[in-house]
Amino acid sequence: MLFNSLSFLIFFPAAAAVYFIVPGKFKRLWLLAASYYFYMCWNVKHVILIVFSTAVSWMAGLLIQTFSDCGCPRVRKLTAAGSIFTIFSILFFYKYFDFAMHNVSLLLIKAGLPALEKPFDIALPAGISFYTFQTAGYIIDVYRKDIKAEKNLITYALFISFFPQLVAGPIERSKNLLGQIQKIGRPGAKLPGYNQTANGLILMLWGFFQKLVIADRIAVLADTVYDSWLTYGSVEIVFATAAFSIQIYCDFASYSIIAKGAAKVLGFELMDNFNTPYFSRSMREFWRRWHISLSTWFKDYLYIPLGGSRCGKLRWHFNTVLTFLVSGLWHGASWHYAVWGAVHGILQVIETEAEAFLRKTGKPKSGKQETFSFRFGQTARTYILTLFTLIFFRAQSMSQAIGCIQIIFTKFNPWAFTDGTLYSLGLDISEMNILMPALAVLLFVSLVKYIRNENLDVFLSRQCLWFRWLVIAGLFAGIFLYGIYGPEYDENQFLYFQF
Repeated sequence: MLFNSLSFLIFFPAAAAVYFIVPGKFKRLWLLAASYYFYMCWNVKHVILIVFSTAVSWMAGLLIQTFSDCGCPRVRKLTAAGSIFTIFSILFFYKYFDFAMHNVSLLLIKAGLPALEKPFDIALPAGISFYTFQTAGYIIDVYRKDIKAEKNLITYALFISFFPQLVAGPIERSKNLLGQIQKIGRPGAKLPGYNQTANGLILMLWGFFQKLVIADRIAVLADTVYDSWLTYGSVEIVFATAAFSIQIYCDFASYSIIAKGAAKVLGFELMDNFNTPYFSRSMREFWRRWHISLSTWFKDYLYIPLGGSRCGKLRWHFNTVLTFLVSGLWHGASWHYAVWGAVHGILQVIETEAEAFLRKTGKPKSGKQETFSFRFGQTARTYILTLFTLIFFRAQSMSQAIGCIQIIFTKFNPWAFTDGTLYSLGLDISEMNILMPALAVLLFVSLVKYIRNENLDVFLSRQCLWFRWLVIAGLFAGIFLYGIYGPEYDENQFLYFQF
């Protein structure tokens, strides 16, 4: 069930209405049932996987807590390791088994041996990467004694399967979401008030605007070029990559915003997953602002356990590159995703070494570094580097990524800016005239977030009533008049569903 589908527009109000009506002791059970129904709308059989991962991690948490209380550190460690290995084995089988088989076959062919035959087709279950990381994070939190193991299976199962963030995050931490779920139905627990509900609906509306008006529209341009990349020149490749940078941001941020809004309507607060990443002044800052739930997960559960920066310089840089390499493979079982992650890690190492060199040379810090021009230059540099890495992310293979880079540096065609070529990439002048004002709205909301650190709902709550309703009416009109939908519309699933 996609957020941008008619079925969700029926499901969510019904699920929320029943949640508000049923007695407190049944609220958790109802949300769990609604969450499993939401998940089963993709594939009924795959619900077995999330039930199994939930059961394994829940029992592991209880055992780890028990062994911790009775002073059995070795058994406690083995239990944590075994349970994490089990749930990641499921992820590996469904997401990486084909990838591993393919690469082993290539090695066998080079050695003059017959390739392995593919025994069966494996369909990637929706959201498996996200809920696997959430279950693993819970096990590690219990093992580290950051939280107590959850004894109530219904409460824990809802934490893993909470439908707004189940399929594409944000990857919630047990300290945040689990604690909120534990309060459901308790004496004194209150349902969300008018302001919280209204703010949640505003966030959902803004998310739908980003998805239907911007992401799905600009995707046509990026797909047109990358699907026939050999026929285009440098300008089209760069233009399409810039379009993809907007597409992937609006697509994934819209899901996170709709999820956050839906949760807020129900009375829950999810973490922010994006914080104006394209305004970053460095690649390190970019990853503090992009897919925050994933980057902090890797930091807390992989980078720091590897030693982080609390070790020698070579080991520190190795930890950085390895973390980003694994992050790349998390996004997809293909070498071009691995290279995308590794390049981000290498760029962070280069930034670190460059800053250390400048400090060592004793170059004084100029006051001009806080001027608009200097900050703009840093932001532009970071965005250009991000665009370069996105070529690996958007390409379907390493050969296509390398080919696109070669075209950029060898097949110059600056006349494409003036001869109308840019209007023949899937979006004509009328579509461009819709897209450009929508991007202006996106820029305004992003500036509000960047300057005032406020989401749209909080910003509007501080404004006059007429302005608030004017913005809401404008978003409704934009979605209704210019959204990509209709009888012949093929619902575009969110990009991160494939990860």
